[in-house]
Amino acid sequence: MLYLAVFFGGGLGSIARYGISKFVAETFSTNFPLGTLIANVLATAILGFIMYYAAERYAISAPLKLLLTTGFCGGFSTFSTFSYETIELFRIGNYIYAIANILISLTLSIIILLIIVKTPIFHKI
Repeated sequence: MLYLAVFFGGGLGSIARYGISKFVAETFSTNFPLGTLIANVLATAILGFIMYYAAERYAISAPLKLLLTTGFCGGFSTFSTFSYETIELFRIGNYIYAIANILISLTLSIIILLIIVKTPIFHKI
């Protein structure tokens, strides 16, 4: 049952990531990997909210927690694509975008988790 939850959540997360990447590519004309950045930051926010609040407050079952965290967030976020896109930016000589991608991705993800942990509004949900 737990493996099926991770499998199903991962599929949903991958579809969501593909949708965001496709939407961003069609909407914005940029060499910066914005779709991956958005997916990773959103996945961090969702994971943080579930792990820090929803799981404790609403007593989420183990299968649902795995579906949402390991499955959905794991499929939705993508460290491998982030790494590939960053190396490609370095490879083509776009050092500014490559370094910006690293700094923005890491900084935004950590800031989002800090906001979720420290903001009183999340403690009341």
